[in-house]
Amino acid sequence: MNELFNKLSSYNLFNNLLPGILFVVLLNKFTEYNINYDNLLVSAFLFYFLGMTISRLSSIIFEPLLKFIRFIKFKDYKLFVEASKKDAKLDIMVETNNKFRVLFTMIIMVIIGKLYYSLNKNYLNMSLETQEYVLLIIICLIYLFSYRKQTKYITKRIEASN
Repeated sequence: MNELFNKLSSYNLFNNLLPGILFVVLLNKFTEYNINYDNLLVSAFLFYFLGMTISRLSSIIFEPLLKFIRFIKFKDYKLFVEASKKDAKLDIMVETNNKFRVLFTMIIMVIIGKLYYSLNKNYLNMSLETQEYVLLIIICLIYLFSYRKQTKYITKRIEASN
C-alpha cells in the first residue's frame, strides 16, 4: 500500500485523491449520505475515483463556464507549449492552478449534493434504483466529454509541436 502511495505524483495526490477524500468527509458531514470508508484499499481507490471525477467536472463544466463569463482568460495553447519549454516552473503553476479549480468544484459539488439530498427527500422522492441509474449516466457523460476534451488537447499539442 505504501508503495502505491509513493508512486502517486503530487498532481494525482492534490488534484484527485485529496478532493475525493474531502468530498466524502464533507458530504458525510453535511448530508445524511454515508459513504463508507472502512476498507483502506477500497477507500483509496474510491476517493481517487471521486476526486478524478470532480477534476473532470471542473475541467469540462466549470473551466468553460469561468472562461465564458470572462472570470478567467487563457492564452493560445501554442504559446503555452512554447512557454512550458522555456519555463520549468510553469508546470508547477499549472498544477497549483488546477488544484484551486478542483477544490472550488469539490465545494460546489458538496453544495449540490446537499441541495439534491434535500430536494429528493422533500419533493422528488426518487427510488434508490432510479438515483443509481441517473448517477451512472451522469458519470458516463462526464468521462465521455473528458475523453473528447483530452483528445482535443492531444491534437492541439501535436499541432503546436509541428
